[in-house]
Amino acid sequence: MVAALSVILLFQLAGEVVSRAAHLPLPGPVLGMVAMVVALSLSPRLNALVRPTAQGLLQHLSLLFVPAGVGVVAHMPVLAEYGTALALALVGSTLVAIVVGAVTFTLVARLVGSRADD
Repeated sequence: MVAALSVILLFQLAGEVVSRAAHLPLPGPVLGMVAMVVALSLSPRLNALVRPTAQGLLQHLSLLFVPAGVGVVAHMPVLAEYGTALALALVGSTLVAIVVGAVTFTLVARLVGSRADD
């Protein structure tokens, strides 16, 4: 388990180093995750090492949201001040994402020749 966690954290560290060194607009953990997906798909041995630990982490994923919830509660004054704007931004971005997803789906369906009556 320690070895698998070390591998996961090393990929996160590598992504962080690349992101900061190259001044990329992507978060380091995202780059590390992409690198890890590539490594896991190329190395069955690494996959076998990391899989049990990753599954254990996924079983307790809800615990990882506790710090975020505490952060929200700790910043209640900011939420009170900007709550309306945040709510409008959240609803607006959700609607835009739904519309863009529907339009994209429609265009891709037309490209591949799918019909509604199929």
